[in-house]
Amino acid sequence: MKKVILITGASAGMGKEMARHLYQDGHIVYGAARRVEKMNDIKELGVKVLAMDVTDEASMATGLEIIIKAEGRIDVLVNNAGFGSYGAIEDVPISDARYQLEVNVFGAAHLTQLVLPHMRRQGYGKILNISSVGGKFATALGGWYHASKFALEGLSDSLRNEVKQFGIDVVVIEPGGVKSEWGHIAIDNLMKTSGNSAYQTIAKQFAGISQKVESKNAEPIVIVDLVRKAIAAKQPKTRYHGGYMAAVILFMRKILPDRIFDRMLLSQLK
Repeated sequence: MKKVILITGASAGMGKEMARHLYQDGHIVYGAARRVEKMNDIKELGVKVLAMDVTDEASMATGLEIIIKAEGRIDVLVNNAGFGSYGAIEDVPISDARYQLEVNVFGAAHLTQLVLPHMRRQGYGKILNISSVGGKFATALGGWYHASKFALEGLSDSLRNEVKQFGIDVVVIEPGGVKSEWGHIAIDNLMKTSGNSAYQTIAKQFAGISQKVESKNAEPIVIVDLVRKAIAAKQPKTRYHGGYMAAVILFMRKILPDRIFDRMLLSQLK
């Protein structure tokens, strides 16, 4: 069945590939991002493009209003917009930490608040929150990013139990390593923030490891296919994971005590 889908963070990476493939599947797809000019290729394909900043409440309200006016409904929200602000917790300015949470948590939360009245009236809807395996474990130097994804996981669990009564599903997607510009942005932030601080040794080691594993990261289609499954399923799973090392990391986090898991992570930096 054709669905009306809104995807945030659709100007690059997984978000753009979601928009492209879901449109090709026959859905009505709205791709939203700040960088509208970077969505010209999917716009030419047929994806409807919206200028939207998830840190701007008016921007989100206007975008949703456009969708409801044109389509009369919204069936699926994919909260995909996000980035990684890396650096030692001691080094990262609190203003940067707040912005990390503003984008990755509060942006998703507010857009969810906006779509819920429409989904409740319909008696149907799906909210897909793109989290990360980093919402289940935390490495050094990614404290604020992990905090945002841990928060999104908890928010999703609460929301799922609140809106089930209205026929609305909440699904968490947990990517592992996936090819995108995300990694470059995160490492750039890391070196800018902690590359010359007391944490510079571990920061340089972390950056080096990230560059080595980059070629092993999965193609975005791996995550697109999880989104497809969640949208198509009558009773979707509460969580889906995929991408490089996702299954292994989540399994190890589940079975290992904290200190042993910590040692395993730190051993990768040597």
